[in-house]
Amino acid sequence: MDEVLLMDEVLRHRGRVVTRADVQFIRGLIERESGASRRTLSQKLCEAWDWRQPNGALRDMVCRGLMLSLHRAGHIELPACRFVPNNPFLQRARPEPVEVESTPLECTLAQLGALELRQVRRTQDEKLCCGLIEEHHYLRYTQPVGEQLKYVVFAAQRPVACFTWSSAPRHLGARDRFIGWSLAARRRNLALIAYNSRFLILPWVRVPHLASHLLGRMARTLSGDWHRVYGHPIHFAETFVDLERNKGTCYRAANWTPLGVTTGRGKDAPTWEQNRSIKQVLGLPLVRDFRRRLQVES
Repeated sequence: MDEVLLMDEVLRHRGRVVTRADVQFIRGLIERESGASRRTLSQKLCEAWDWRQPNGALRDMVCRGLMLSLHRAGHIELPACRFVPNNPFLQRARPEPVEVESTPLECTLAQLGALELRQVRRTQDEKLCCGLIEEHHYLRYTQPVGEQLKYVVFAAQRPVACFTWSSAPRHLGARDRFIGWSLAARRRNLALIAYNSRFLILPWVRVPHLASHLLGRMARTLSGDWHRVYGHPIHFAETFVDLERNKGTCYRAANWTPLGVTTGRGKDAPTWEQNRSIKQVLGLPLVRDFRRRLQVES
């Protein structure tokens, strides 16, 4: 970064440097739009900066956070907050149980027949995915973070498995060392990684090699689906395996690579002491030159 720009830096928010000139521009915007709400101001600032997500949508929430940080630091004066919305994560109802056929399904993969991986995010089948995971996954359902896709796998219109995918954690030592990217590259390209937060084979489905087969199918469809929804591809997939419960055999059989283990502290741990189980980190490159693409800084 240019030395003059570093000396002029007022604040850095989500990888974006805010300079004194930027602060003056925002002050002018607030003065010109007297009477506008904080939301309107952040939308107008996004439009002025052409600050958008890969799918073209304004980065309204990120911009609002940036303006709030400047306000709290005394660099700008935002209008009074007019409305405090309820926190949906605190008040979100648990997914409701869903009725599906639970007759034991035991056969070979070939006998199972054609399988459909249906992307159900923002469709009527999303509740089916959430409900099945809530009822049958040992971790239950947790709302994915950031960008996200959900899948239900059907065999002859009968659900047999579910996946949820979300934005990747910002800091993950084993993964970061495996990719070998810089801090700047990670900030720029983290959105090109997807995290497999849940994978469920329904308990009455006993089909050898089904799990690794589905992971292989997912690897071929995930990036294209992500691009259609969010406007950018996925170059790398990752997940955690709780070593106290299983060995991650199906991931290994689907060519996922063990990258290392977590610290057992979590992202918001107040101390350096372990407060949860150690998990193995596994990763899967979705393109051959994933390192070259993920290491790009500009």
